[in-house]
Amino acid sequence: MIISASRRTDIPALYSDWFFNRLKEGYALVQNPRNPYRFSKVLLNPQVVDCFVFWSKNPLPMINRLSELDNYKYYFQFTLTPYERDIEIRLPSVEKRIEIFKRLSDRIGGDKIVWRYDPIFINETYSIEFHQEAFFRITSQLKDYTEKCIISFIDHYAHIKNVFDRFHINPMSDYEIKLIMESFSKIVSEFNLKLKTCAEDIDLNEFNISHGACIDKDLIEQIIECPLIAKKDKNQRAMCNCIESVDIGTYDTCSHGCIYCYATTNGDRVYRNIKLHDKKSPKLLGHPNETDIITLKEMKALRTNQKTLF
Repeated sequence: MIISASRRTDIPALYSDWFFNRLKEGYALVQNPRNPYRFSKVLLNPQVVDCFVFWSKNPLPMINRLSELDNYKYYFQFTLTPYERDIEIRLPSVEKRIEIFKRLSDRIGGDKIVWRYDPIFINETYSIEFHQEAFFRITSQLKDYTEKCIISFIDHYAHIKNVFDRFHINPMSDYEIKLIMESFSKIVSEFNLKLKTCAEDIDLNEFNISHGACIDKDLIEQIIECPLIAKKDKNQRAMCNCIESVDIGTYDTCSHGCIYCYATTNGDRVYRNIKLHDKKSPKLLGHPNETDIITLKEMKALRTNQKTLF
């Protein structure tokens, strides 16, 4: 099984101690997003896990502990965008994160770290010209430290509509998207990087930009050196090309404070949740109790040389 860590929160930045404790114990209890009393017991031993996919904006806390993953295969999705702290409130500076990116790449190899430049939006401060200049600046520094960049455009979730209104962030037109993508395509071709989209329906083939995947079957097969029998993830959006995975994160637990975050529905809830965290607990929030309904997750092996494990 592919383990996603995580679309729902930044585990490498904020909960790496908990994650490594879970590896030692061999499992995690993962809350059902639709029912707070239901949990899946997800096995995390090397015989079950085909590959970890880490999602992070600041994986620095994990870098010195990567030797604890020697028995596993993995790669990182590293989101690095040029917004200031009015947008990404509690992140290190762009310059600091570029250095972290390079350090991680030196440790694991550029083929195992995917740069995410997303989400892209425009307003009075962050114009088309801003993105063109920022993308060139960052690409020129990351060109020797990654092989691929994934981009996506801002999604207008209902729970953050008021924030978008306050920052004058509106849906982008196809013309605006193509204007940005034309320049991005020229930049990556200069630096020999692949550029792909994430869950976007717009056709950008004229700029040599194809639809990509974040839980990427081809990349995982390359990393694990074994074919996968994997289906498209039916739990994701229609335009998402990711293969099936199990996410071990919990919504409303990320304290980065990025205004566009789909995984944070209520800032006050985030801080209440963080107070419940214990790095020694099998749950990301709180401890197991008698009201929990815990079900052992069926771990379907995706490597072609394995059987289904429980």
